[in-house]
Amino acid sequence: MRTHRIRQLAPALLALLALPITLPANELAALREQLRQLEQKILILERKQELKDEAAAAAAKSAAKVTVSDGRVEIASADGAASLRLRGLVQGDYRWYDAANEPNDTFILRRARLIFEGRFNNVFSYVIQPELAGTIQILDANVNVAFTPAFNVRVGKFKTPVGLEQLQSDPVAFFNERSVATNLTPNRDVGVQFHGDVLGKTLNYTVALLNGVPDAGNNTTGSADFDSDKTVAVRLFATPFAHDKDSALNGLGVGFAASVGDYATASGRTSGYRTDGQQTFFAYDSSVVANGRGFTWSPQAYYYGGPLGILAEYVGSAIEVQRGTLAGREVKNHGYNLSVGYVLTGEDSSYRGVTPRTAFNPAAGTWGAFEVVARLAGVDIDDTVFAGTAAGRLANPSVSATQLTTYGFGLNWHLSRSVRTNFDVFRNEFDLAPGAAPAANALITEAETTFITRVQVAF
Repeated sequence: MRTHRIRQLAPALLALLALPITLPANELAALREQLRQLEQKILILERKQELKDEAAAAAAKSAAKVTVSDGRVEIASADGAASLRLRGLVQGDYRWYDAANEPNDTFILRRARLIFEGRFNNVFSYVIQPELAGTIQILDANVNVAFTPAFNVRVGKFKTPVGLEQLQSDPVAFFNERSVATNLTPNRDVGVQFHGDVLGKTLNYTVALLNGVPDAGNNTTGSADFDSDKTVAVRLFATPFAHDKDSALNGLGVGFAASVGDYATASGRTSGYRTDGQQTFFAYDSSVVANGRGFTWSPQAYYYGGPLGILAEYVGSAIEVQRGTLAGREVKNHGYNLSVGYVLTGEDSSYRGVTPRTAFNPAAGTWGAFEVVARLAGVDIDDTVFAGTAAGRLANPSVSATQLTTYGFGLNWHLSRSVRTNFDVFRNEFDLAPGAAPAANALITEAETTFITRVQVAF
């Protein structure tokens, strides 16, 4: 401000000197010299101010940026090459049952997670995701190196790349619980994965070498393998019309995934398959162990067009098992899932969920987004597991079903991008093995009806 005022004053003084005032020559020369010096000082002050402004602008460009949006917190370098993002997920459920074994109606904390995501040098990224509800564990802990968009390497613990619904993020799935078909797909495991997008980012490929977990299995602790054999999982998923925004098939994706490996011990076969109400409807006898090759395959697809979303997959699972000293046999189980959602308020549906146009705010007359969902799913158990005498069969037909068919209906209320509440009703119907006589109060004695409501905060 001071420099600006002096700068404005200088022309007035120069104009004053131009007036016809009679001064001795020496005094006039002295006055002119003082004005020259004053103008020089003004130029110096202006340059100093320019340097300060340039330094401040440079500092602003190099300063870290903190972004807070819908509860999500991200700290990023000025150039965006490095960042740390803090995310979270909390899900509180109420479960009501109408079933033969009448499990307790209960409130539960389904999930409570803090998720740390970061990257540096625009090449390296990492995820650390602990689960704090139920069994405390590290769900994901991995480092990814992006050499190019077409070639990435991930090392650590992550989801096995097989099941379509299993790979979908928990807070954006159509229903509170994944379909019974995911009983047949492996969950998280430890290993190395190669993946990337090719053909103009219309085809994603994944190849993983893993310790190996059984159907519905999860390497809870990230500890050493239960045997020395390893599992290979591969997946191809294409979105051929992704770049054609005017195509009705823009939201179509189709793929195929498979995993194969050798499994041993009781840890190598499933600990049980669960209904939508999370009750076990099938389990092997405790003396049954895995003893050979395990193979899982899954054709899968989704379609998202405007408010409509459809997800479908078929899963086949084969595993060689053995009981005691009896000869081993291969068991083949199958599952399917067809889920449909429609956003009543018109927002777009997607594999990554629904973002409401407006947040819930009664004072402003806005209510978020509403979505109705429906699902048909099932699991068919190989009947041979029930064959033979009580001493030789692989599963007990008095407590395990040979087939499960489920029907699900629900309403999802997206109050904001981060807050959602769900209301789901599931009907689980059991088919029994030939000649089975269900035990008293066994789950499979009659159909199970479950009501699950959830309040979720995900950011």
